Amino acid sequence: MTWEIGLLLGIIFACLILFSFEWVPADVTALGLVVTLILTGLLKADAAFAGFGSDTVITILGLLIMTAALLRTGVMDAAGTFILRHTGDDPMRLLFGIMLTAAGLSAFMSNTAATAFFVPMVIGVAAKAKVSPSKLLMPLAFSSILTSSVTLISTSTNLVVSGLMTRFEMEPMGMFELAPVGVPIAIVGIAYMYFIGRRMIPDRTEARDLMADFGVRPYLSEIVILPKSPLIGKTLSEAGLGRDYDLTVVGVLRDKEKNLVPRSELELREGDVLMVHAVPDSLLKVKHATGIDIKADVKHPDPAGHSSEMRLVEVILPPKSALIGRTLRGYRFRERFGLQVLGLNRHGENIRGKLSQLPLRLGDVLLLQGPAANINTLQDDNTFRVLGMVGENRPARHRARRAILIFMGALALGSLKIVPFPVAVLLGSVGMFLSKCVTPEEAYREVEWKVVILIGCMLALGAAMEATGTAEYVAGKIVAVARDAGPVALLSGFFFLTIILTQPMSNQAAAVVVLPVAIETARQLGLNDRTFVMTVAVAASCSYLTPLEPSCLMVYGPGRYRFMDFLKVGSLLTILIYIIAILLIPRVWPLNKVGPKQADLPRGAPAAQIVPAN
Repeated sequence: MTWEIGLLLGIIFACLILFSFEWVPADVTALGLVVTLILTGLLKADAAFAGFGSDTVITILGLLIMTAALLRTGVMDAAGTFILRHTGDDPMRLLFGIMLTAAGLSAFMSNTAATAFFVPMVIGVAAKAKVSPSKLLMPLAFSSILTSSVTLISTSTNLVVSGLMTRFEMEPMGMFELAPVGVPIAIVGIAYMYFIGRRMIPDRTEARDLMADFGVRPYLSEIVILPKSPLIGKTLSEAGLGRDYDLTVVGVLRDKEKNLVPRSELELREGDVLMVHAVPDSLLKVKHATGIDIKADVKHPDPAGHSSEMRLVEVILPPKSALIGRTLRGYRFRERFGLQVLGLNRHGENIRGKLSQLPLRLGDVLLLQGPAANINTLQDDNTFRVLGMVGENRPARHRARRAILIFMGALALGSLKIVPFPVAVLLGSVGMFLSKCVTPEEAYREVEWKVVILIGCMLALGAAMEATGTAEYVAGKIVAVARDAGPVALLSGFFFLTIILTQPMSNQAAAVVVLPVAIETARQLGLNDRTFVMTVAVAASCSYLTPLEPSCLMVYGPGRYRFMDFLKVGSLLTILIYIIAILLIPRVWPLNKVGPKQADLPRGAPAAQIVPAN
């Protein structure tokens, strides 16, 4: 062992401790790692920074931009509503539906792309179903990875392995060659997450916490059923207001006097006023829906029609506010300020009653709508404290079809290798910008930059492991220990070596490092090299122990997970996959079968001499 290898192993150990206990944020640890590699001379600066311009980082960035466009055009919201209609609000059915859909999609496209597609959709669905996103996001990421060994194009790692096989004069991997092992892994993995894994996931993202983080508060508001509304004659259950608009009906006022209990079988009539709890985004959807509207807009339409000058703002009632103890009607609120009250929030309390007749309290938050000039005057009035503007980002649904076509076209270009995958997603991103599906400002706000930083930094670690010979050193130790224990033990050694290396390195890098050693070892022992190749390919996609896999990184922040959460849930899953792989791989690719090209290759050559160029 050289001093460089010893130093790098020490640095890796320290980083794993910091990642596990999160005394500092994970992205800060990763940046510190890059600086340490440069200052210790283990890696030159240009090599350390090269990871930020790598194919992986560019691919992730392009996918995040395209998913932002899908979100902006309402595709995600529509897809989430579709899932809810078929699964209902039952968390178990919802979890199963999301996992099955993600797994099926990622079998024929990049699992990273599949996760990127579903993340915003799952967050929206979780909000509608009143389910913690943390209970859905990790199963989403894991299920998208579980089908990585079903087809050749499930993951770019399989394509890398197939390319390396031809360099060693082996037949390339077939489109469905891995399926006999990959399909059982997917079935067992999904069953594990459904029955066991989900119970081990901590619930750290309650709806109220998420709302507070993003400045989204649920308001009491009033919705009116308009004449000729398609909801007239339907029951509350059939109307689907909760499913389609995320509205919680807490009361129904009929004929200005009758307060009706909002039972599911209550039939709606023209002029009914529904008292609902909803977040601002949901109220904005109501403003553009057919057959219903916010009562304030119906009663007080903008006479000048200056809808473009209308603004939404959140204000809070401070101490000594003249509104404390008064009602909106008694204070003649609209006449005084020229503004409409669309909703009321009272510290998350479930309040009921007509807005105009509720006595206001200290700390109440009002959602106001009105001309920009009137809202600007609120800053100088001691009655309110302005919390912030609420943007009316109405989804550009008329561009939804083109956004879907661009997204699917980009994935097709990359998956069919018409152009490299990073180029394909960049083409898709440019297409989204040029077609005005999303603006650059909107897209960049949606990018999870922590993910980009983590990936770039960890690729630098992978480069350091190769440059210092640490990866080859570790591989040699594993082989030395398992070599005399028999073929199955040797396969197991390469399986776990690959898994260990995929944690700090990318899956592709780990496969590139381990595969030449595995092939040469098999040939020296007279064993079937294809058996070892398939073992490495399956293990390289087994990335459940840390959030450093791109799919896991995408859910790491939104799910508020900790480093140890992945180790806790992923350890048993990894063991199950190992058992399936070690039982099935030698049966599908017998260990004693000699490949047709093996006799032509040199025996006993050091692995380092036959490592193909990246």
